[in-house]
Amino acid sequence: MASMITSPAGPIDLNADLGEGFGRWTLTDDAALLSVVTSANVACGFHAGDPSIMRRVCERAAERGVRIGAQVSYRDLAGFGRRSMDVPPGELADEIAYQIGALEVFARAAGSRVSYVKPHGALYNRTVHDAAQAGAVVAGIRLAAGEAGLPVLGLPGSLLLAAAREAGLEPVPEAFADRAYAPGGTLVPRGEPGAVVHDPDAVVARAVGMAAGGSVTAADGSRIAVAARSLCVHGDTPGAAELARRVRDALGAAGVRVEAFA
Repeated sequence: MASMITSPAGPIDLNADLGEGFGRWTLTDDAALLSVVTSANVACGFHAGDPSIMRRVCERAAERGVRIGAQVSYRDLAGFGRRSMDVPPGELADEIAYQIGALEVFARAAGSRVSYVKPHGALYNRTVHDAAQAGAVVAGIRLAAGEAGLPVLGLPGSLLLAAAREAGLEPVPEAFADRAYAPGGTLVPRGEPGAVVHDPDAVVARAVGMAAGGSVTAADGSRIAVAARSLCVHGDTPGAAELARRVRDALGAAGVRVEAFA
């Protein structure tokens, strides 16, 4: 998989996963994160989220001028969307469109709109190398958004971003401050040791290195190029809001502008 480098002088979007709760169960500190990030990946009910949570997150995002993105996933509440599923492409496209449409209702009611799409968990990783699943995600976006389409966040060099580009959608390469990278530029699977970076100082340093330097140290110690028009700090990480604040402050100190992608 080819890696790409973004200009270190360019701005960086800061995104986080929000709305990851269900009923009385909550995981993400949505209010705190919305005071830091520029883009909110909102769970659309398939891996987390319910109508009331979606409405509240959209209202808070609109109040703070944060872009609303649909974080679409496999239908996997029990597994938090982290179990890969062999969903037929036509069915998956319909489910993607369904999730985007549901979130769009609440975004518009809040005076905003769904501005982009980002797959979650197993679907995100599957679309790195699975052309059929990547194509289904793009087809679902087209079904929901029509000719105007929506930008798509994904891993640099992934088949998802290639499919988005081919379909005339804006591909937005994304990097992860708190995830370990394999030498080829993919994410280390969550089931492997060290897949998630827990040391806050290391997360901050990696974020600055990717945004300002266009590279990161992979799990084997090699240095790899990383594209980063958007940088993710996972909302379900303990202390995520404070960590996101530290990342944003460090980016500013390094001369990196933090702003939503166009």
